[in-house]
Amino acid sequence: MRRARQRADAFWARLVIWQEVHGRSSLPWQNTRDPYRVWLSEIMLQQTQVSTVLGYYERFLARCPTVAELAGAPEDEVMGLWSGLGYYSRARNLHRCAQEVVARFGGKFPHSAELLQTLPGIGRSTAAAIAAFCFGERVSIMDGNVKRVLSRLLAFDADLASGANEKLLWKAADELLPPEGDTEAISRYTQGLMDLGATVCLPRQPQCLICPVEALCEGRRQGDPARLPVKTRKLKRSSQSLWLLLARSGNGDAVWLQKRPATGIWAGLHALPVFDSADALESALPAAVRPAARHLPPFLHVLTHKDLHLHPVEVDADSSEMCGLAGRWVAAQDWPALGLPAPVRRLLEARAARPD
Repeated sequence: MRRARQRADAFWARLVIWQEVHGRSSLPWQNTRDPYRVWLSEIMLQQTQVSTVLGYYERFLARCPTVAELAGAPEDEVMGLWSGLGYYSRARNLHRCAQEVVARFGGKFPHSAELLQTLPGIGRSTAAAIAAFCFGERVSIMDGNVKRVLSRLLAFDADLASGANEKLLWKAADELLPPEGDTEAISRYTQGLMDLGATVCLPRQPQCLICPVEALCEGRRQGDPARLPVKTRKLKRSSQSLWLLLARSGNGDAVWLQKRPATGIWAGLHALPVFDSADALESALPAAVRPAARHLPPFLHVLTHKDLHLHPVEVDADSSEMCGLAGRWVAAQDWPALGLPAPVRRLLEARAARPD
């Protein structure tokens, strides 16, 4: 037990020193203890690269600089600000979470990871990150980078596809934390784990020779740290073909958009009408406009678990011809601000940019 504690103390101490000198410190959500900004960045960074998040983060803060302003923003505006980041359930939960922080906690984020987890969209690791960075709580995070660092440090080779094994790794992570009360060390240690996984302990080619904890790493001692972590479950990819109706008003300055249902593909977003087949799309068109329908080149949009093969069909129509189809005309100057699926936005931008 004593030897394990000595090893843990050596680990967190080296990581804290390394982070202060070599870790990342220039990102806009760092060097702050504002839980709103930390929370916003943590949600945006889930399964999204830092380079992608930067612009969205700044735009979100420009429009909603406080949790109260986010809570009071219209849902469509929130989805519009998020449009293009993907995983849109994050945006819906973000909005709901802000509203609950205002309603339940008077506009102030709770200080404990336990209470933070009761808010929409905040899981155990996100709650721990907010609590550690902002309030110095002694809690462990467990994102993908941290799983990799700790699996290699401890030579933890149990399959992390198992929830029970992940809990074991989390328990081991708790034993490596800096001591209670050292809030600066806890914050810097938490950031150091993230930084080490992002810049040194890489998935395929770990940079062991420059790692500050190389001498403590059991995976390195065993000779093949890149084999860790172990996760055998593979995502099964699927594919789907969809037909998109791009209806343009007679003068071309508006498009017909529908609000998608709360569940299913592109849930809650504004999109072109979606059909499962070309025949279904044609049947929905008024007879008067069917002969002039133009089949545009199909294109592929890749999601995490699925390939979408999208087939746009363009028609010119007026209000009377669209009256049988749910949706509304949205002017060219208005649709860019709406929450649109990324492939729909790209299609509309491409058609808007074409020469007359």
